[in-house]
Amino acid sequence: MPPPVGPEVDTTPRPLPSRNAIRGQYAVLEPLHKRHAEELWHAAQGADESWTYLNCGPFGSLAAMSAYISAFATDQTRVAWAVRPVATGVASGWLSLLDIQPANAAVELGNIWFAPVMQRTRAATEAMFLPLRHAADDLGYRRLVWKCNSLNAPSKRAAERLGFTYEGCHRMHLVAKGHRRDSDWYSIIEDEWPSRRDAILTWLSPDNFDSGGTAIRGLAEIRGG
Repeated sequence: MPPPVGPEVDTTPRPLPSRNAIRGQYAVLEPLHKRHAEELWHAAQGADESWTYLNCGPFGSLAAMSAYISAFATDQTRVAWAVRPVATGVASGWLSLLDIQPANAAVELGNIWFAPVMQRTRAATEAMFLPLRHAADDLGYRRLVWKCNSLNAPSKRAAERLGFTYEGCHRMHLVAKGHRRDSDWYSIIEDEWPSRRDAILTWLSPDNFDSGGTAIRGLAEIRGG
């Protein structure tokens, strides 16, 4: 009897994500560019703690942030977007698709920074959803990945809220700003994606918000778990 192997899959390499704008109901993702630096710099003022678990920031000057954004935006190993909430019209964060593996149909959503004004808003949820939908629905990626510092409780909550499944901890995975980093790994795979996508779309529907802008049903409730 031959040894067991995994299920056969379509081995066609997936296309690379495109560096194009993605428009949603509440947020617009614009390919990150140094022209976004001034808006992002102003959004970051007074928010030094928001950089704790990222590999960059806080920035001491607009010039320092601009230099980082220029390099980040042109890094050919990832696709980065600035996030512009429709409600404010002001770029208030960024995120990217990285560790792009066309042959394995796997891609990571990461390097997410949102200014406090944008955190816990519909625009923030939609901003994270749009690249995932682009990768899974438009490009056919089978595995969507989320990684974060094991000490980053807000990031872990965000992954679980979006429907990512915890896979485990990579101990001593990285050195981050001079500190040891253990990394928690999460994923959504192709069989899970349709239910995650539909739950997020249901949550984002205007019908799910009361007159004060509060969600009537949470994502976990909508997913049924």
